[in-house]
Amino acid sequence: MFISCDEAQHICDKAQYNEASSWEKFKLRLRYFWCRITKKYVNQNIKLTQAIDASKVTCLNTEEKQFLEQNLQQELKKQQE
Repeated sequence: MFISCDEAQHICDKAQYNEASSWEKFKLRLRYFWCRITKKYVNQNIKLTQAIDASKVTCLNTEEKQFLEQNLQQELKKQQE
């Protein structure tokens, strides 16, 4: 029933992505109440998730990535010559 800090951190990460079972979440909550290390990790994980969600980061689409990769390859070939 009791879990280690490492296992609690792993469950916390899984819970962040809704991959943890209800039993795992229950074990994490038990550890959270008495372990300051786990509590700190969970709180930092929550802050990180909120910061990423609030950042509204946009990623390159596939075509843009391919274009950049081709340009990079061309520049590398120029430097090798």
